[in-house]
Amino acid sequence: MKAIGYNQALPLTDPAYLIDIELPQPQASGHDLLVRINAVAVNPVDCKIRERVTPESGQHKVLGWDAVGEVVAIGELVENFKPGDNVFYLGDLNRQGCNAEYQLVDERIVGNKPKSLSNSEAAALPLTAITAWELLFERLAIKATQPGTTTSSNDVLLIVGAAGGVGSILVQLASKLTGATVIATASRESSATWVKSLGADHVVDHSKPLASQIEQLGIGPVTHVASLTHTDSYLDSYVELLTPMGKIALIDDPQHVDISKLKAKCISLHWEFMFTRSMFKTADMNEQHNILNNVADLIDQGLLKTTLGKNLGVINAKNLSAAHQTLESGTSIGKIVLEGF
Repeated sequence: MKAIGYNQALPLTDPAYLIDIELPQPQASGHDLLVRINAVAVNPVDCKIRERVTPESGQHKVLGWDAVGEVVAIGELVENFKPGDNVFYLGDLNRQGCNAEYQLVDERIVGNKPKSLSNSEAAALPLTAITAWELLFERLAIKATQPGTTTSSNDVLLIVGAAGGVGSILVQLASKLTGATVIATASRESSATWVKSLGADHVVDHSKPLASQIEQLGIGPVTHVASLTHTDSYLDSYVELLTPMGKIALIDDPQHVDISKLKAKCISLHWEFMFTRSMFKTADMNEQHNILNNVADLIDQGLLKTTLGKNLGVINAKNLSAAHQTLESGTSIGKIVLEGF
């Protein structure tokens, strides 16, 4: 089968950092589905692994953890799917990725593809939707409301890096499924327009001091922070902004975070890592199956929309390389997808 991978960790400056390869088609067993890939999305985790993880000698590493496809075979323990089902999912960090014609994936982290979306539109969602859902409702523990209701609360959620992939779905979930006031950060006019269109109540510029901008909004103290980028740079601002007993949830990889700064206000710090359930085969691993089906239902009801930003064409090394370059530039809005072989 066709695939795109690498056999040594290389920076973007090396033309061989992603290459077109041929690999044997895998066979399904146990809880696995064999999925014929129709579309994929590219995420920052792809770039991090490409730079940091060297494959075993003589082996190729296949990246990609956002996929849409058709189930073509199932393992003997599969209960929720059958051949012919259209699915979308976030894969397992410890297994080969979806930048290939076929992929094995555990059914417990797979959802039914939203019926109202195209393959490329659906491919933009799994990783970021699971991350945003777990961050919002499990890590920050903001109470969910009935979809479509106008229930308000005293929660004020600051989302830093709101125009990216995770931020784009998190803004929607927070605005549609909670009573929180949503403050999104964006530093460019295009990204500010984007997050407002997704449901942000207020937009502030993260390239400028946050505290003074938020104080001018007159909405009271921030109760929750979703820190999606540069957490170490913004930590002092979070401590200043947050109410006592406030909460911070982060997804990035800060080099230095002095948690002693959180003590006086009794601020809690929470990590969100969407691969934890699949990596450790947790007892509630099937919850990601449930999350994806919930997201699909909300999309088909018209309450959420795809976060697709750009489609770069067919799935090959050239187009995936362009996607990595765009992501590492830090200027992308929404998700980058590729479709078909």
